[in-house]
Amino acid sequence: MKKFRKVLDGLTTSSPANPGGSPACGSAAGTPSTAPTPRELEIQETLMSEHFQICKTVRHGVPYQPTALAFDPVQKILAIGSRSGGVRLLGRPGVDCHCQHESGAAVLQLQFLINEGALVTACADDTLHLWNLRQRRPAILHSLKFNRERITFCHLPFQSKWLYVGTERGNTHIVNIESFILSGYVIMWNKAIELSTKTHPGPVVHLSDSPKDEGKLLIGFESGTIVMWDLRAKRTDFRIYYDEAIHSASWHHEGRQFMCSHSDGSLSMWNLRNTAKPFQVTFPHGKTQRDGRKESCKPILKVEYKTSRNSSEAFVVFSGGLSYDKAGRRPTLTIMHGKAITVLEMDYPIVDFLVLCETPYINEVQEPYAVVVLLEKDFVVVDLTQSNFPIFENPYPMDIHESPVTCTAYFADCPPDIIPVLYSIGAKHKKTGYSHKEWPVSGGTWTVGSQTYPEIIITGHADGSIKFWDATAITLQMLYKLKTSKVFEKPKSGDVGRSAELVEEDPYAVQMISWCPQSRILCVVGISAHVILYRFSKHDASTTITSLEVRLQCEMEDVISPSDTENTPSFSDPSGHSPQPQPPSPRSNTPDSMRDSIPCLKVKDRMIRMPPGYQAELVVQLLWVDGEPPQQITSLDLNSAYGLLALGNCNGLTVVDYLQKTILLCMSTLELYGSADPFQRLTRSPRKNRQSTSGLTELSDNQVSLDLERSKSPTSESRENSFSRSRSSSVSSIDRETKEAVTTLQFAESYGRKSDTLPTPCLWVGTSLGLVLIIPMSIPTDEQERLEDPVTVAPTGTVLMLKGSILRIGFLDCGGALINSPYEVWRDQHAPDHPDRPRKRKLVNFSPSSSQEASGDGHLAVVCSERQAKVFFMPSQACLYVHNITESSFVLRADVVSVCNSVCLACFCANGHIMTLSLPSLRPLLDVNYLPLTDMRIARTFCFTNGGQALYLCSPTEIQRITYSQEMCDNLQEMLGELFTPIETPEAQNRGFLKGFFGGNAQTFDREELFGEAAAGKASRSLAQHIPGQGGMEGMKAAAGGVVGELARARIALDERGQRLGELEERTALMMTSAETFSKHAHELMLKCKDKKWYQF
Repeated sequence: MKKFRKVLDGLTTSSPANPGGSPACGSAAGTPSTAPTPRELEIQETLMSEHFQICKTVRHGVPYQPTALAFDPVQKILAIGSRSGGVRLLGRPGVDCHCQHESGAAVLQLQFLINEGALVTACADDTLHLWNLRQRRPAILHSLKFNRERITFCHLPFQSKWLYVGTERGNTHIVNIESFILSGYVIMWNKAIELSTKTHPGPVVHLSDSPKDEGKLLIGFESGTIVMWDLRAKRTDFRIYYDEAIHSASWHHEGRQFMCSHSDGSLSMWNLRNTAKPFQVTFPHGKTQRDGRKESCKPILKVEYKTSRNSSEAFVVFSGGLSYDKAGRRPTLTIMHGKAITVLEMDYPIVDFLVLCETPYINEVQEPYAVVVLLEKDFVVVDLTQSNFPIFENPYPMDIHESPVTCTAYFADCPPDIIPVLYSIGAKHKKTGYSHKEWPVSGGTWTVGSQTYPEIIITGHADGSIKFWDATAITLQMLYKLKTSKVFEKPKSGDVGRSAELVEEDPYAVQMISWCPQSRILCVVGISAHVILYRFSKHDASTTITSLEVRLQCEMEDVISPSDTENTPSFSDPSGHSPQPQPPSPRSNTPDSMRDSIPCLKVKDRMIRMPPGYQAELVVQLLWVDGEPPQQITSLDLNSAYGLLALGNCNGLTVVDYLQKTILLCMSTLELYGSADPFQRLTRSPRKNRQSTSGLTELSDNQVSLDLERSKSPTSESRENSFSRSRSSSVSSIDRETKEAVTTLQFAESYGRKSDTLPTPCLWVGTSLGLVLIIPMSIPTDEQERLEDPVTVAPTGTVLMLKGSILRIGFLDCGGALINSPYEVWRDQHAPDHPDRPRKRKLVNFSPSSSQEASGDGHLAVVCSERQAKVFFMPSQACLYVHNITESSFVLRADVVSVCNSVCLACFCANGHIMTLSLPSLRPLLDVNYLPLTDMRIARTFCFTNGGQALYLCSPTEIQRITYSQEMCDNLQEMLGELFTPIETPEAQNRGFLKGFFGGNAQTFDREELFGEAAAGKASRSLAQHIPGQGGMEGMKAAAGGVVGELARARIALDERGQRLGELEERTALMMTSAETFSKHAHELMLKCKDKKWYQF
């Protein structure tokens, strides 16, 4: 433990020497401090660098740009691959794991080693990977990189260790999944087709072994050629040449017939007895036209053909196949069962689907019970056991992106009663009509860890909706949804008096969220320059919404700083939701010059019935002024104990009394300084030109996408790409024509002047020029007086200075503990009156005279800007500690957070670094280059919370949670779910003597005998390169037998090897003795015979 001492005796108005080189930290105006100061400030800091480590914990949401799907029918684990190289593994709720290929190559296909705890992934860089799923954090055991051919399709038969790999050249290779080495057995395309064929059959698009005889392999080529290859005889049984391209094939379980889907929207059925032509061709969605021809249909991309024991009719499930003339129809999944055809419309394009069956054996009646459908931005499971095919209620949060996420807020250690209350209210509005059966993806095990506490994540969306999520114990479950757009009238078309088209696509998009969990008061900032205040009630109510309109416009010239060029105007969102763009200029028939004193949206002015939950009470809107649209709100703070709401933008500051529904203060930033303004400014006439920048939603998706999404405006792409390591980035700098912005606001019990002896309610205001103003307030203490007497607000001119835009302000007591803001305990305003319990305001930590014993000793103020952090002692305003956080980049988000029973300052920089600093000494404790480069979406959504946790939107559809606490990293294994559970593989059904005899099912097929090195030889070394994995296990046997078994086998093998070496040594010694004896006898014989002549022998 290290003690920090700072002697504060004899402090005067002048500040101590500033090592950071920034302006002096004292007040710009004031008298020598007469407030009592402690002789010595003694704080013991307990946090050390070993308390911190960066680690990803869990990812929520549907994988972005999914590409592949697989299911283990025994373990009941689902895998989803994505275009960015990610693999998501899902089991029962709580079993949710994300893995990432280091190459970032798209996942083409996934193959489970059924009930073995392993997964094979085929990627777009032509590499196969074997993942071990028997550990909570899956790792790669082996990789095999193909050098000369591109992988197009893979197939792994059940209980086989030989993987078939089809390539773009039409060849089929075979890989041993234990050693991950290629077999010398290759099915060349020119041997598979007839020699007389002049054209190449195209890439391999299908591989499957026959249910009737696993020694026969069905190979489908893209051109329409189908080959049945006899693996033993190394020749073709039959060849089919079809006119239409093949997309997929599926067997009947008896192995006598199979079905193919084609590019013309047809399904063809083939019988092995006669392969000259299909015995049935159907166009499920193609109607016969008057001229007798079938109407053209879209391709059927995949078909599955499954039999059921309870019905003589099979299930045929396929995607696509609709006729081209039905324009505008949504993507469909079709289920054919007998003569009944059911078409299920999907919200997004279908990427892949799988029919889940009761048995893993392909030669048994399949008994399908569900269909898993992977969509571009969703994931649904259809119940096949009910005739109306309902979907299952998804236990995973796959609808985070229902409307693009525009901001986030993260609250750890919430009041324990808030989650059940929100859930009970939200449950009343849940959708109905789901399947009553249990969720079929039920694999793995998960238990709630011992170290759990209530956590809530709030997301704001482009359509104005707010979602509350239960994030306790690394899970995520939706609690409650609120639509802020219901507060406003729907804009009428051609409404010239209003500027509802200010943000044409998303006028209600949420920019910022401020929530007080104790008082349950919620404030939402919207892109149309409005703030909505909500109170929570368990009862419905009929009420009117109060609307306050604010003219907040400034006519001052840009800042001219005489000395400090570091204080360049910089625009950064104080709440950490990242810099926010300005709305585009309205385009209307009304000239801009005629727009004055009108808000962007019209609040409903009639009595409204509000359901239980969050109920709007007050709307504050900024107005158009002289043809100028209102500037975006850049900062917000709410204090329930004071009953006050403060908001600021680049024009100035507004303070609202939401109890009395009045505006207390509306001033430009310059007016707040009074005579204490440290800069010279020039007056000027109002601006006539407009900003033209993109709306919030345009930044919600990464513009650099592989599917070339439509760009909503030319500026959106430039903004997305401009966010780089450079400090001169246009994202973080104010337009040269804008004014000094209010970038952070914080209500607190503090000292407005150096002469104050006791703390009073204050508002701390941080600006984009690195200045901090302290505004004291006088608030009546009596409840009745508070509702009747005015609150007085009096700017004092107290100014503190830092480099860069102010991001965060926090407070510590003289012992180094965090001082939380005062709050009002929640009370239900619409509950029926109770005579025994009058509904009075109950305030916590609020007392104008300050009941704290050490109140007269002052407190510490922690102020963090884009460039540096400072700790001030109040009320003397002396700068105790300074730390320059970054010179080459700038801080995007900073928070004073609780970690390991102590407090630190956590920072996230634009260059991707995450840093923590001790408090109050600002010692660097952690500095990790976590993200190599940050994009706009991450910048806007990154937020820290207590307990060493943080989150950000890693893609338009996914939330990534991380921890920077060593303790949580150590406990993560306990918190994560187990993907693999030891389960007995179900036994194959007894087929009976006659069926087995006449069916000809060759049970004695030995793949090892065919594909092993002894029979097939070695494959060419240049064809593929084996890469050992980083997973730590020696091979596939680790996945098949577990870590303990593998270690035991390795020990036994070593013993056997040692025993053999010992035997070899003994044999060598015997041979040496024998050789010496032989040499001796030979020498004696030579001596005996050397004098004899040849004829004497």
